[in-house]
Amino acid sequence: MKQPENYQLDNIDLKILEILMQDAKKPYTEVAKKVFVSGGTVHVRMNKMEDAGIVEKTTLKVNYAKLGYDITAFLGIFLEKSALYDKVLAKLKAIPEITNIHYTTGNYSMFCKIHCKDTNHLKEVLHDKIQQVDGIERTETMISLEESLDRNLDLI
Repeated sequence: MKQPENYQLDNIDLKILEILMQDAKKPYTEVAKKVFVSGGTVHVRMNKMEDAGIVEKTTLKVNYAKLGYDITAFLGIFLEKSALYDKVLAKLKAIPEITNIHYTTGNYSMFCKIHCKDTNHLKEVLHDKIQQVDGIERTETMISLEESLDRNLDLI
């Protein structure tokens, strides 16, 4: 049964989230011991938070460089018209090298994160895929030299 979207979190929920944000593979029984509740309570509360849209999905953090994707780049996209956003978004979602897309304020209409194997692959993705999308006026690419921080917010 779906919970209302205005589900009220308490400190137990926040502690559960904090632990699982550090390691989503941690068994609910271990989480329960740290929060001083039963494993069933953790399970029920996680289901409620999922139903309320607080927890959207559980994913793996992959080291793309170890899989041969040595270039991480950020791409600022200028649209011909902001009304083209949905159309452009649909086309960009079909490009597998793009892992994040944001609709932004400021200089760019959109901001993307891209993973490529090398600079030739990046050039191919930019020239043959992204810049061929109707509605994109131009792009600006920034290559990441190092990711120095990637963390979740502290909830408690």
